[in-house]
Parts: sequence; C-alpha cells; structure tokens
Amino acid sequence: MLLGVVVHVASVVLRGLAAGRVPWANMFEFSLTGTAIIVGVYLAVQLVVNLRFLGAYVMGLNLVLLAIGTVNYYVAVSPLPPALQSAWLVIHVFVAILGTAFFAIAAGLSAAQLVQTRREQSKLAGLRFLDTLPGAERLEDLAYRIALVGFVLWTFTLIAGAIWAERAWGRYWGWDTKEVWTFIIWVLYAGYIHARATRGWRGARSSWLSIIGFAAVMFNFSVVNVFFKGLHAYSGL
Repeated sequence: MLLGVVVHVASVVLRGLAAGRVPWANMFEFSLTGTAIIVGVYLAVQLVVNLRFLGAYVMGLNLVLLAIGTVNYYVAVSPLPPALQSAWLVIHVFVAILGTAFFAIAAGLSAAQLVQTRREQSKLAGLRFLDTLPGAERLEDLAYRIALVGFVLWTFTLIAGAIWAERAWGRYWGWDTKEVWTFIIWVLYAGYIHARATRGWRGARSSWLSIIGFAAVMFNFSVVNVFFKGLHAYSGL
C-alpha cells in the first residue's frame, strides 16, 4: 500500500505539473487526487489506531473509484474556466476531498460494525476470521470519532464554498444542485452525530446513518457532478 500510494501521488504531481495548477479541477483529476488522499488518510490514521483490518476495504474502494475515474472521466489537460481561477479552488476542493476520505473510512468501520454485531449475536458464528476484528462497540466508537473529523472538514467546505460563490457569482447561496447536495450531506452527518451523542442511537441505527451519509457523498460525486446541470458543472466531460 505504501509503494502504491507513492506511485499514485507521483501521478497526481505529474498531472498538476502538466496542468500548471492544482490537479482537481475536473472529474478525472478529482478522482485521481481523491483516491490518493483516501489511502493517505488511512495510512496516517494507522499511526494513531490500528485499522489494518480495513486494508482490503480501503484498497478495494480505491481500485473501483480509480478505475471508474480513469475509464469514464479521463480528459486532457485544459485551461480553467474563469469561475475556477481562484485560490478557493485550492482550499475548498482540497478540504472537501479530505472530508470525503474520513467519511469513507468511517463508512468502512460502520459496515464492519454491522457484520461484527451479527456475529456477536451468533448469527454469523461461522465467520471465524472476524475474531481478528475489534468488538462492535469499539468499531462504532472509531466510526463516530473519524466521522466527526470528516464532519468538521465538511462544515468548512460548506462555508468556504459559500464565500467562493459570493466572490464568483455575487451571492453566498443560490440553491444550485451541487450546493443543495453538499448541504444534504452536512445534514445527514449532523443528524448522525446528534443522534448518537444526545439521543443514544447506538448499534445498527447509527451504523446505517454513517453508511447512508457516505452513499450520499458518492451520489454527489458520481451522479450530481455528471448528470445534473448547474453553476457547478465543471466535470470536464
């Protein structure tokens, strides 16, 4: 994984050098940079807590997203549209990618929690390899803590996007499709954090909220960016 991320980051740097700017201005570049950051964040989290049991999930997700981005979204280097010629491109999009990486890891932990919960209830007792995973309660706690970091980053993404919109279009909020979905994702994770912290939602209910939140992130990236028209239609396709 370390060797792979070194090669991956090298490809991101080379794309940036070829474009003469940060390499996340269209769908292909976002896919290329985003998948590298997901693996990078996963490896960084390893320095704090042992998540090696998520390695297959992280690499599988990385492989699928990178393959889709390379096959379906590849475009040649092109100049930036006027609205993207801003320092906010560096800040806003990078923080969004970083938040997505934390949400991806949290979703993996939530999925593992669901499986481990069923095993602890003797419904999947035959899956002996799950003995190597932490207990369901520990997995839930890890998912919550990592999603909380992602939520802080996503909140900053929402605020930075509003500031950039005011600079580019003269208004902070315009109910553009991308803006709406960014807010929906924020609400989903705010609900997840609130439900778990104050309403006592534990177990499967909190796990499904985490997974639904990440599914909304993927929908925002894959469907909204490609098929919905609006001021944020910078897929490059």
